[in-house]
Amino acid sequence: MRSDLRVTAAVLAGVLAPLLMALALIPFRTSVTHTNAALLLVVAVVAVAALGSRLAGAVAALSAAAWFDFFHTEPYQSFHIQDRADIETAVLLLTVGLIVSQLAARARTLQWVAVTDASHLERLHGTTRMARFSNSADDVVHRVRQELVEVLELRSCRFEYGALIGRPPRLDPDGSVYVPGWIWDVDRQGWPDGEIELRATVHGHYQGRFMMTPEPGAAAAPLEARLVAVDLAAQAAAALDLPAPERS
Repeated sequence: MRSDLRVTAAVLAGVLAPLLMALALIPFRTSVTHTNAALLLVVAVVAVAALGSRLAGAVAALSAAAWFDFFHTEPYQSFHIQDRADIETAVLLLTVGLIVSQLAARARTLQWVAVTDASHLERLHGTTRMARFSNSADDVVHRVRQELVEVLELRSCRFEYGALIGRPPRLDPDGSVYVPGWIWDVDRQGWPDGEIELRATVHGHYQGRFMMTPEPGAAAAPLEARLVAVDLAAQAAAALDLPAPERS
């Protein structure tokens, strides 16, 4: 729901930001050339694309071209353009706006990926150090439970010691989700209903399993996050597999 609201807000900004910019330039349209006015409208498009999405950027580019035509070409307050140079400027504004908006959205995506990767690395590094130096394997398990809730955006997570009971859906080491009797596409279908197990295994020794409960109706975490979750479970298994004197 929050994601839908963000998308709606970004698209609305894509319509309004160029409109407000075009209105602000009206008092200066006799002194500001059409080319400069178009460049200022491109700034509004870039701002929307950088803070929103590709869709919002495309909407902003269309909005900028439309309001440039409506407010800054003769006849004013009309979508009709008489001058050929103004037509070329409007077309270039639309083209440049679309290209720049896509580049800005791409840069924003790459920045998000870099931040996310750094966050995952920090989680793994911190948990590895704790697993090596902590005298309590239960503390490591508790930390991993907390990390799983955050990295997979779960509602809750608990740990079960002992033998496997039942056949719940399972997050496998390759990041896929196995559901008995089904071919489950987690990226398309999302998390299956109910708890999902993530086994804590090291050197072929089963130490227990994390039972994870996703938020109802939530999309599954990306593959990178699921692989980080598998590595975190392996750290817990390593801590449980190590004798207490050796940990000391």
